[in-house]
Amino acid sequence: MYRRILTYLSCMLMTLVVVGCNVTRNLPAGEYLVSKVKFDEDKTTPRDQRITVDKDGIDVYVRQSPNKRFLGIDFYVWVYEHADPEKDNWWNNFKRKIGEEPVLLDMELTEKSITNLETYMRTKGYFHSDVTYDIDTTRRARRAEITYKIRQGEPTRINSLRYSFRDSSLRNIILADSNGCLIMRGDELDITLLDAERERIAEYLNNRGYFDFTVNNISYEVDTLSHPYTADVRLIVRPTLAGYNERGEPLWEDNAIYRLRNINVYPTYDPMLRSTTGFSATAEIDTTYSSGLNIIRDLSIKPQLRNSVLRHTIPLYPNYIYDAEQVTHTYKELMALGFFRTAKIDFTRVEGDESYVTFLNVEDNGNTELLNTRERFLDCNIYGTPALKQSMKVEVEASTTSTFYGLSATLGYSNRNVFRGAEIFDISARFGFEYMYARDVKKRAANEIGITAGLSFPRFLTPFYMKMGMNVSQPRTRLELAFDYQDRPYYRRNIFTTRWAYSWMQGERSSFILRPIDINWIDVKSVDESFLADIDNRYLRTSFESQLTAGLSASYTYNTQRSDMDINSTFVRANLETAGNLIQGLESLFSHHAPGKDYYEIFGIRYSQYVRAELSASQRISLGHKMALAGRLYGGVGVTYGNSHGRSIPFDRMFYCGGANSMRGWVPRTLGPGNRLEINDTTYPAQVGDVRLEANAEFRFPVWWIFQGAVFLDLGNVWYLRDTEDSNPEEVFHFDSFYKQLGFNTGLGLRIDATFVILRFDLGLQLHNPGRPEGERWIHDFKWKNMALNFGVGYPF
Repeated sequence: MYRRILTYLSCMLMTLVVVGCNVTRNLPAGEYLVSKVKFDEDKTTPRDQRITVDKDGIDVYVRQSPNKRFLGIDFYVWVYEHADPEKDNWWNNFKRKIGEEPVLLDMELTEKSITNLETYMRTKGYFHSDVTYDIDTTRRARRAEITYKIRQGEPTRINSLRYSFRDSSLRNIILADSNGCLIMRGDELDITLLDAERERIAEYLNNRGYFDFTVNNISYEVDTLSHPYTADVRLIVRPTLAGYNERGEPLWEDNAIYRLRNINVYPTYDPMLRSTTGFSATAEIDTTYSSGLNIIRDLSIKPQLRNSVLRHTIPLYPNYIYDAEQVTHTYKELMALGFFRTAKIDFTRVEGDESYVTFLNVEDNGNTELLNTRERFLDCNIYGTPALKQSMKVEVEASTTSTFYGLSATLGYSNRNVFRGAEIFDISARFGFEYMYARDVKKRAANEIGITAGLSFPRFLTPFYMKMGMNVSQPRTRLELAFDYQDRPYYRRNIFTTRWAYSWMQGERSSFILRPIDINWIDVKSVDESFLADIDNRYLRTSFESQLTAGLSASYTYNTQRSDMDINSTFVRANLETAGNLIQGLESLFSHHAPGKDYYEIFGIRYSQYVRAELSASQRISLGHKMALAGRLYGGVGVTYGNSHGRSIPFDRMFYCGGANSMRGWVPRTLGPGNRLEINDTTYPAQVGDVRLEANAEFRFPVWWIFQGAVFLDLGNVWYLRDTEDSNPEEVFHFDSFYKQLGFNTGLGLRIDATFVILRFDLGLQLHNPGRPEGERWIHDFKWKNMALNFGVGYPF
């Protein structure tokens, strides 16, 4: 076995050497392939002030970067060079598209890179900086390594900040917010800092009625000559450019405050039509007035959104002062309805309708003067394009090993605006099939069918009025009913679920879900007695009994992920659920234990009482275009008490490892708990626990076109939380030994980015299996029985 592996590795090494050396043979005489670009940072500068690639991204100013590599070799250059330049056919064009033209050392571009870096250093306040380069062509034949050496020198720092108001009406407004100023004495003279202050002031004024004010109304004068390495900064606030006279001279006027006059809403807008209102020539146009909104719609489009929903969603009213933040909030609320595919908000100035407001201006020297501020009006036009009323979705997930495979598919349907209030009705059906094809297995197949129906409302449905702040958005109420039928080889049961949930966003990144009603009725129809007899843990056997859970749950999500895969992001999710507490309190006050039993029942079923918590945190670190390092930490625990003392939490709420989004070297429910010996190939997998710990990491990289690759590592396991009389200590979580019981796998992944969906194939290989006998847990043979192939949609984390 080892000899075979050594032979494979030797062949791969020889291939890498041949490909690596081959790419420079076809280079023109005297040319060098750029193999590496490095930056020599200024070590004399304090670390927190040092300009680096990681912190400042200065590599983007370099005009030449090395070609992409695959597994450390110049694969893309090699493919490109094997395209025949004399032939223009599909095969050679295919190789040119996959490959990359070699990046050859160009001294002119190197000099331009020096100029770019020096310019960047000056924008950061380092006017006495210097950048040089060194080119090494001796380390490897026909290859060049470029090193840019940076000397920052002493930075120029801000000594003072003064204001010059050429629009005196803005003086008191801007100075009233001087505590928010980003420019401080002693800061480095950083152009990005000055621009950020311009943007802050412009945003501040835009939120207070100054519709015309932009960053172009602010400029700077900087004096760096009076004192060495210091700068005196003057911030100039200019009036608005009104136009030009006959001689071409600019005409300036003080900035005006704008109020809203007419608010026109077009909820059936069609952007494909050339008319400004989005109506066709045969449209049945109807205009209604609803508490300040002029709602203009095409009645031929069904169903229509009720006026009251639009009025509740749009927080703008006539005579309100223009507020850019409120406009953004309006757009988000419209899109959060789920009714519109797109929305836009435009403003037009009302000519000739203006007035003046007189106020007393107090200058720094104590002098006072009367100033006039002009007030003008805007007409607001809100255009909404309805989304498709009905839509479908499909999700697929699969896993397979040498003796087992599983496949699940979910088909979903949704219908928008069911009751003309932007409600969304959705229903989905889930089909699951698992099959064991080991030789001696008696019961091979398992089936699962689930149906979930939900109705969500774009507001909070409560018996009392709830006032929400500006930072709270996208409120939604959801009623959900679900039925799940499970036919496993050794048991059969039905699960009925009812949920009432509230969800909302807090700011841009935080979302919350509160489920005050969360009821599950688990009706076990039959259990194979021999299957129960084989479970030596009485604690686990109780999870296969009929149970009722009724409680509440809550979730919190913090998400900075965006569609741009080339930026860093963080994702955190926390869930907490409790069950049985309210029922326990009422039963203890007004009822008694079931006859001859030490617990309470409802409808003849013992209800569950437990608390369950889980926390997941993932981070993605961008390493370049479509290249990233991603990691996740996960922890979960469930504890029973009260009416469930001595019993397990319901089987469906217990934790398991394995599958497309967990330990990818195992299929679901085949790892753990703890050091429990691996089940034989004839036993249906049902390995779960009260505690789950897991860590995942993967390196994602582009391959070609829509294909991306990944190398991943997974570490984790599940355990029981409590020792019982018949429990195995090797299956119970202990702080002093749990790390020895962790499963460990690696693997390769292929992802197909089809724009609207990401299809994922992950092949996991077990490296450490805690379910094997001691001394055999580290795996040295790469056999199919130690692997698992997983298919999923989207990224695992």
